[in-house]
Amino acid sequence: MSVILDAGAAAYDEDELLAAIGFARALGAHPIVHFTGEDEMAAVEDVVDEICQGMVARYHADVERISTTITRRHDLARARRFEFVTVSPRDGEILAILGDGHSVLMQRPLTDADDGSPIISISLGENADVANLGLGSGVELLIYAARVSRYQHTSSGELNTPVDGPRLGARLRTLRKQAGLTQAELARRTGIHRPNIARVEAGRHTPSLETLSRLANAIGVPTSQVLLDE
Repeated sequence: MSVILDAGAAAYDEDELLAAIGFARALGAHPIVHFTGEDEMAAVEDVVDEICQGMVARYHADVERISTTITRRHDLARARRFEFVTVSPRDGEILAILGDGHSVLMQRPLTDADDGSPIISISLGENADVANLGLGSGVELLIYAARVSRYQHTSSGELNTPVDGPRLGARLRTLRKQAGLTQAELARRTGIHRPNIARVEAGRHTPSLETLSRLANAIGVPTSQVLLDE
């Protein structure tokens, strides 16, 4: 369930707005906030953005983005699908990104059939619920997203390794500058508020996979180039 709140409504001051969106989030809803003025609620803007997980509309372009995000977040099966699977920058690991944005590092051997030979191909099944890894020895390994999702939700954290926000932000900043773009231009191209881009680049906020993909596309690089420290 999603709940839309108008920050400009007379019923809200800063504390009341935070209480309303916090209550919605605590009940398991997806709060969405619509700001109608640039300086509106400026003192709590960062907190609002954190609670709403980026679901904040400030410009007309935000409406389509949020609509797409709502549809995606209400797809309960997305955590059981792969978004991206690749060899990790660290030896002996596979990096898997699930449809809900969680990043998971899986150490080899992945299964009993994994003989440790180099991975020469990775492909996703038609529904992205399984990844097929081809090894140099000719062995093929099948990795199921549902299994990876179960592990990343366990308290042991056996497979769960979150994306390093500061390193990701630094890579994003480097790629943006290499493309000759300012934060203001990147904000214009993506519809993402410039202060939010600054927070990501400073490592103070780790964006969702959807947001990261939009930023990467606007810079002109694949999302994997931002995620992986190449």
